[in-house]
Amino acid sequence: MTLSKRMFDILAALVLLSILWPLAMGLSLWILLREGRPVLYLSERMKTPDQGFQLWKFRTMTVADRDEGVSGGHKASRITPTGAFLRKYRLDEIPQIWNVLRGDISFVGPRPPLRRYVDQFPELYGRVLRSRPGITGMATLVYHRHEEKLLAECSDAKQTEDVYRRRCVPQKARLDLIYQNRRTLCLDALLMLKTVFRRIKIH
Repeated sequence: MTLSKRMFDILAALVLLSILWPLAMGLSLWILLREGRPVLYLSERMKTPDQGFQLWKFRTMTVADRDEGVSGGHKASRITPTGAFLRKYRLDEIPQIWNVLRGDISFVGPRPPLRRYVDQFPELYGRVLRSRPGITGMATLVYHRHEEKLLAECSDAKQTEDVYRRRCVPQKARLDLIYQNRRTLCLDALLMLKTVFRRIKIH
């Protein structure tokens, strides 16, 4: 990550925190009162092929002893009423601003993958993770809704895993590498704006 991109992330994160902290506190209290603890969901993700970190999100599912792999249709019954609302408006991602401040991720880049997929596709993610992962990015804007539709149709963990590995990983990586070859601060700002206005328009 270049110094200019890092400084851009820090400035944007501080501005957003100054605006969103009352909303974040309100959502935390809402989750606590309606769904109980824990309020946050922490998941190990990878920022380089060999370095993981804890990604922060507001919890949107009931707690399970084992929660492996990506979310597909087989996990739909675990989404809480509060979680459904948070997911609809992507409010569950607000705590990731803390990850940006820590330097775990950027605002724009490939979505940080689970370790299991980095281990399964070492050559591919070795290229993708030359870019610092991000909250949003080209693959998120172009492919995310299609990915959600594909995975929502999966009825069990095995099918979800197969669809994600076979159809989602290669397509998202292709878009992530296009971004990697074209990335500039202007492109980052444009993708962030498109993310905000896309959510407003859709919802």
